Amino acid sequence: MVNVSLTLLLMPPLLATCVAILARPSRPVVGWMSVIASSVSFAASIALCVAVVPAEPPADPAATLWRVDALSALLALCIAFVALLASVFGPALGRAESENASQTRQFHIFSNAFALAMLAAVTVQNVALMWVAIEATTITSAMVIPLNRTKASVEASWKYILICSVGIALAFAGTVLAYFDFVATAGEVPGALNWTVLREAARALHPQLLQPAFAFIVIGYGTKAGLAPMHTWLPDAHSEAPSPISAMMSGVLLAVAMYAIARWKAVVDASVDPSFTNGLLIGFGLLSMTIGAFSLVVQRHYKRMLAYSSVEHIGLVSIGLALGPLGTFAALLHVVNHAVAKSMSFLLAGRILRRYGTTEIAKVTGLLKVLPWTGALFAVGVLALVGLPPFGLFVSEFLLVRAAIVTGRLWVAAAVLVLLLTVFISLINHLNRMLYGDAPAGVAIGERRGWSAAAFAVSVAVLIVLGVTLPRPIATLIDLSVRGLIP
Repeated sequence: MVNVSLTLLLMPPLLATCVAILARPSRPVVGWMSVIASSVSFAASIALCVAVVPAEPPADPAATLWRVDALSALLALCIAFVALLASVFGPALGRAESENASQTRQFHIFSNAFALAMLAAVTVQNVALMWVAIEATTITSAMVIPLNRTKASVEASWKYILICSVGIALAFAGTVLAYFDFVATAGEVPGALNWTVLREAARALHPQLLQPAFAFIVIGYGTKAGLAPMHTWLPDAHSEAPSPISAMMSGVLLAVAMYAIARWKAVVDASVDPSFTNGLLIGFGLLSMTIGAFSLVVQRHYKRMLAYSSVEHIGLVSIGLALGPLGTFAALLHVVNHAVAKSMSFLLAGRILRRYGTTEIAKVTGLLKVLPWTGALFAVGVLALVGLPPFGLFVSEFLLVRAAIVTGRLWVAAAVLVLLLTVFISLINHLNRMLYGDAPAGVAIGERRGWSAAAFAVSVAVLIVLGVTLPRPIATLIDLSVRGLIP
């Protein structure tokens, strides 16, 4: 069951990529192929979640290249859901940011390859191949950022490649340090680079080497996750990329990088005092929240506003991973909620950009008059991101603050609450300026509801359900993921 579901998870985006490459010139079938492939992957991710809950892990952790546990299935579910949304609102289906045939082809080639790389990163158990997959996400997504060729988008793409390549090189250095320590201790054994093997042997490894290795890994993968101060590529790349790619980058790519950090933390904590890894994650998390929150105060562009919101939310995830089982539960729940809310918000931001022709907040007024449905849904997305009930991010943020208090880190709880209040005031202020007032001259008023409103309604429903009650399947999946990270 797991093997079949894994095949159905990974093969569709690969096939869709091949179809997009072979279709010259690009035709509408390419766009629909992406939608069908994403739908199959999403269905397979649900099947994986169902399959891994009662399943026992393999007896020999070195026996297979692929290993799907609850955490892998949870991340695969988020990736497949956001990839499906991105394909539905991508080019060649009548809602493109550009209907240029070559740009449409380029989008579908690299967006499907991007989704495949992320899915591979969370389902492979070899830490070197995980590193390769995460590096592949940089290459594939960078090719789509300058889809609409402007000086700003090309510059953002190169900045993204350069900074993330330096970061991923540091992650590679940390991986090599840990591997050489393992080989020097245990010798050459099958599956030496499998994270399950590394974790089982971690108690015999040398803390003096694992500490700098984990520091390199946090800085390296933290660069890809958008943790401050390595976040400088993120606002430019997310704001310049086409909205479906921004949705995938902000919604799930950052979470994939945090997934790698969480896996390595489980290995290092078995050998090193957890206070070391927890201190690093809390430090980077609070710095990210601080920079993200105060950048939102002075922000003038709504796509960059959403990007800096991602920096703040990844900071929350980083802090949660350092607060024991309850904090890790809150962090993983936050990953799910953030994936849904942020992807929806970026896709709606793309609709706003097409109508207003600008990303400046000051020039987007009367949104509820100009685009009633889009404006209302965008408001819901922003209200969810600031953590208001009845949306799911309120629950995950509440659990995170509670975890900080339970673990005796009252100062962390106080700092998080102050920064969350700063974010709340800033985003509500920007949202009010966009929603109300008179429509700018020359901007058409009105929109057709269409079936796209129903697609966004699914995201809203998920956020409300996770805010009102935590369904048992999701709770079980997250609980098993926590057990896999914290024995």
